[in-house]
Amino acid sequence: MSVIATFDQVCKSYDGLSQVVDHLDLAVQEGEFLSLLGPSGSGKTTTLMMLAGFETPTSGDIRLAGRSLRAVPAYKRDIGMVFQNYALFPHMTVGENVAFPLQVRNVGRDEQARRVKLALDMVQLSHAAQRLPAQLSGGQQQRVAVARALVFEPKLVLMDEPLGALDKNLREQMQFEIRQLHRRLGVTMVYVTHDQAEALTMSDRIAVFHQGKIQQLCGPREMYEQPSSAFVATFVGESNRLSGTVEALVDGVAVLRTDGGSLLQAVAGNGLRVGGEGVFTLRPERAELSTSRSAEGVGVAATLEEAIFVGDKMRARLRTSDGHEMIACRSPDQFDTLPTPGSRLCVTWRIEHARIFVAP
Repeated sequence: MSVIATFDQVCKSYDGLSQVVDHLDLAVQEGEFLSLLGPSGSGKTTTLMMLAGFETPTSGDIRLAGRSLRAVPAYKRDIGMVFQNYALFPHMTVGENVAFPLQVRNVGRDEQARRVKLALDMVQLSHAAQRLPAQLSGGQQQRVAVARALVFEPKLVLMDEPLGALDKNLREQMQFEIRQLHRRLGVTMVYVTHDQAEALTMSDRIAVFHQGKIQQLCGPREMYEQPSSAFVATFVGESNRLSGTVEALVDGVAVLRTDGGSLLQAVAGNGLRVGGEGVFTLRPERAELSTSRSAEGVGVAATLEEAIFVGDKMRARLRTSDGHEMIACRSPDQFDTLPTPGSRLCVTWRIEHARIFVAP
């Protein structure tokens, strides 16, 4: 797969002291759906805005199709943009809003009409061409913004938290529609979000940002199952997290002793050393509950505090013998098979399903 856009040692600082984006290297592959995921202030939106041309790098270079964008203004970058607030012109009809990028590029009237119809057909809004944005629902306005970003057939489409203002059901529907549109058109999309589930649902690859740097860049399943750090394991999805001191490192397996004395075994992350501080992480759905430890002795004693039914899953909240809280998730049909609160159990796991990382 060829590369369409690259960041080469890109830095961005607003005050000359702290780096919002810190020596970023990133290659965007042609035709992929790449999500930039991270908490507020992590640098993901600034990265997108530098690619769009609305921010200027302090140092480093950004290239599109091999061409440096250093001296190229935003309107000449052949990049479509979808904003969170839609940014539609309220006095223009839907058709006029979608046609606007073609007008500024001096596309002829007949060609404008053809492309606008195609774009509105793609988002199933041809019937609304003569309406004003205020006459549309939030989801319909978002579709108009997507059509406007695609109408001039850009090489790249950027989306800055475009679904943030929608309710849960509509947001999930639009995730599916944007993903299907991407697959049908094959256009490259770079998508900024702070919603982990959204990134996992929509992306070919995810870049997790923290403090201006990419912490991990890979596919959704690898990101979830094989996080590279305690930050990624905690930020992407839910993880049980227990801190302690590394007791041993043998053949890629680490043993961590918690402050209360429990010994936890898991796959060793990079950079661990015996005697150093570490963090144990385990996904709730990988936590098994039993009345005794596994044959390998991988587990920790705990007391069941409560079981909570939440529709598509059941959450068991437990307290380990040294005072740490842990969560185990189960399917709803297992709800009635749990012991009563106060029962003594063991939380067990397979070593390959847990990780021990260097403490942040």
